[in-house]
Amino acid sequence: MRVFIDCDPGIDDALALAYLTAQPEVELVGVGTVFGNNAVDTTTDNALRLLELYGAPEVPVARGAGRPLVQEPSLAESVHGANGLGDVVLPAPKGSPVEESAAELLVRLARANPGEIDLLAVGPLTNIALALGLEPELPRLLRRVVVMGGAVQEPGNVTPWAEANTSNDPEAAERVFAAGFDLTLVALDVTMKAVMPGSWLDALRGAAGERAQRTADFLDFYFGWYSSVFGVRQSAMHDPLAAGILVDPELVTRSVERPIRVELKGEYTRGLTIADLRPFSKPGDEDRPCVTLVQDADATTFLERMADALR
Repeated sequence: MRVFIDCDPGIDDALALAYLTAQPEVELVGVGTVFGNNAVDTTTDNALRLLELYGAPEVPVARGAGRPLVQEPSLAESVHGANGLGDVVLPAPKGSPVEESAAELLVRLARANPGEIDLLAVGPLTNIALALGLEPELPRLLRRVVVMGGAVQEPGNVTPWAEANTSNDPEAAERVFAAGFDLTLVALDVTMKAVMPGSWLDALRGAAGERAQRTADFLDFYFGWYSSVFGVRQSAMHDPLAAGILVDPELVTRSVERPIRVELKGEYTRGLTIADLRPFSKPGDEDRPCVTLVQDADATTFLERMADALR
């Protein structure tokens, strides 16, 4: 399985990278970075540091978009810390980003390996929209795409309706969902149910090795923020769950095939992710390709595998 990840590290992005680099069947062929959880210079630097922490310093990292297609960026330092990694300082990276942009690297790899590369997108979808502008055939060049983003039946996490990745660049998300990728959407609908309890983090603290201990340090900050959301010591697992589903689609226990749209004009609902889930609606009713919308996943198995990846 050859995987390109587009991300905005970010604590949960760090766990997604940890998950992918621990899978023997996964070849990580590239990392694209984007603004989101922090500014793109910071997310790029974090990607380099994390790949060295997780034993994959040879993977090329390409700096991507520093702002959305239309609006101003909105960063998430309160959730991920001033440096994006819970204020945990990792050693300065030995490597540097490649000269290509994230969109250019993705397009070059897809053209050179048609039908072989899976894309995991766990940040704002700006780089993917830009890649579509460079290569309109990208949906046929990539094998499949898994996106962490959106909130269809669950409330949003940056507005009452909108999830952070989609809200940060609604125009890009709308372009990607309409493009015709073989796309699975892992939205807040399922990630807010895949919670990591405090006992899981306590067990991780008992594991040996830099990989486990530094990740536990990141998670201390993340748990602090999410404890105010849930009222108990636990944390949602957004991006790593999407990584788990990319590697093993059988983690999905319930899903539907529906066209997905993003609201671009609403005064209060901009960034809302829309799917027609009425029981009498048919997937072919709309002039738009369908997306697989994940509705439930086996969180228990995923958390076991996440623990294995960090140990």
